[in-house]
Amino acid sequence: MPLAFLAVISGLALIVWSADRFVDGAAATARHLGMPPLLIGMVILGFGTSAPEMVVSGLAATQGNPGLALGNAYGSNITNIALILGVTALIAPITVQSQVLKKELPLLTAITALSAYQIADGHISATDAWILLGIFGGLMAWTIFQGLKRRGDTLADETEQGLADDTQSLPQALFRLASGLVVLVIASRILVWGAVAMARAFGVNDMIIGLTIVAVGTSLPELASSVIATRKGEHDIALGNVLGSNLFNTLAVVGIAGAIHPMNVGPEVLTRDALTMGALTLSLFVIGYGFKGSGRVNRFEGALLVAAYIGYNAWVAMELFQ
Repeated sequence: MPLAFLAVISGLALIVWSADRFVDGAAATARHLGMPPLLIGMVILGFGTSAPEMVVSGLAATQGNPGLALGNAYGSNITNIALILGVTALIAPITVQSQVLKKELPLLTAITALSAYQIADGHISATDAWILLGIFGGLMAWTIFQGLKRRGDTLADETEQGLADDTQSLPQALFRLASGLVVLVIASRILVWGAVAMARAFGVNDMIIGLTIVAVGTSLPELASSVIATRKGEHDIALGNVLGSNLFNTLAVVGIAGAIHPMNVGPEVLTRDALTMGALTLSLFVIGYGFKGSGRVNRFEGALLVAAYIGYNAWVAMELFQ
């Protein structure tokens, strides 16, 4: 048990370090290869913040632990909205003005509803997984196409400014990219082993560990990027990190895991986890959508989100001891 706990802690720490290194190296490599700043911001950085979830869930599914993969995806979505957005708003209220985010939120709601529909029969089949991956591919292509048509994009400007401060040479960037990816995979294997061992030691299914400990750990990159963006006044980017990450998790992370290893899903996943994920997503319409111009996630609403996260984890813990 102590060895498993140490594996989880060290795995999470290495994942956070390696994901940051991987993203920096990938962004710098893309810059040297002439990729437009907007694509770097949308594709490289978007994939980068969700890389821990994708690698951990993919490895978990490969090793025959699909519950850990699904728990990581759904748990990360809940953590992103309730904990990360809540903590970020407590530090500095988040103003929502971007028209892009107003399109992303209804899309995320529809994707969340689709995921609930897919697990309603108690199973995520290979067909379900490929549907998710197909939607993800189409969405990425459409987003990139629309992004390249826009001029004066905030994300492009911010990414270009960040890249201008990066003095890495191409060999340095490639080394950071490769070393970050290698450590990320190794750390994910350590984390998956530790998480499964802890689940067996506590006598719970691996999905519970995925929903809680693993979900928080793999969501740390989103927490860091959202807090930094908000403190710099880049509110759209802070909220965009959360919405974008949830889209990645629901479509790509679950899709990859399900394509590798179709999984059975317990009824509590629909009535507890998917319900919480859906309710939190819908709550963003109320507290941050901005029907009359600009929305705002204030500190009180941030505190409510954090309270919802605590309440959800208490719900999970209570069911364990019934």
